[in-house]
Amino acid sequence: MNFHVLTLFPEMIEAGLNTSITGRAIDSGLISLNAVNIRDFSEDKHKRVDDYPYGGGAGMVIQAEPVYKAYGYLVNHIKLSKEKDEEFKRPRVIYVTPQGEVFNQKMAEELAKEEELIFLCGHYEGVDERVLEMIVTDNISIGDYVLTGGELPAMVMIDAISRLVPGVLNNEASSQFESFHDNLLEYPQYTRPEIFMGKKVPEVLLSGHHANIESYRRQQAILRTYERRPDLLENAELSEKEREYLTKLIFQKNLDIYS
Repeated sequence: MNFHVLTLFPEMIEAGLNTSITGRAIDSGLISLNAVNIRDFSEDKHKRVDDYPYGGGAGMVIQAEPVYKAYGYLVNHIKLSKEKDEEFKRPRVIYVTPQGEVFNQKMAEELAKEEELIFLCGHYEGVDERVLEMIVTDNISIGDYVLTGGELPAMVMIDAISRLVPGVLNNEASSQFESFHDNLLEYPQYTRPEIFMGKKVPEVLLSGHHANIESYRRQQAILRTYERRPDLLENAELSEKEREYLTKLIFQKNLDIYS
């Protein structure tokens, strides 16, 4: 999978993603990262890419032309990298903005199916609306707050998407059995020693009985989701037996409230 980032700070993107799991995935060729500096496409002798907003107001706005030229360069680069007889599909362009749809695991799974993804990182007061209308396919946010630029959110999304690419995680099961799998939070995890400061690892995890362990972990995932993120349960994939367990949890909580 190939990630492309249109940014004013390519070194920030490269430094953040060329480490740890994503760094190893880049080194092994499972994913690629191409950070394109929008300033390189400025006609200004000082490589400025921003100007005052029409209509007044605080801050500066990134100009349409250098963004459009950087995008055109990138699309042409991607097109040239394809086989001659391969049908070219224009890549999705994700504009990282607090005005976008909030990023989640389901979105990461959908984006992980793409071969090429372009991220456009805004800065200052944003990007000229005209170029956004011309090139952007998706407006995505990582939360209801404002950051100084789109680089950190882009890295968050690239990290989340990358770990869904086959081979990126050493343990292939890891991405399938973690927080938000089946819309549930992950169950509690334990490792050696068996007893730490008087606290013991649950006996069922030491039993070697895989069916019991799986049942216990599912119940713990449901319990943790109910306690911490009950909003996720509306779309959780639960068996009839698990729904009965959830009903008991809700009933017990109501008893505790009114007792």
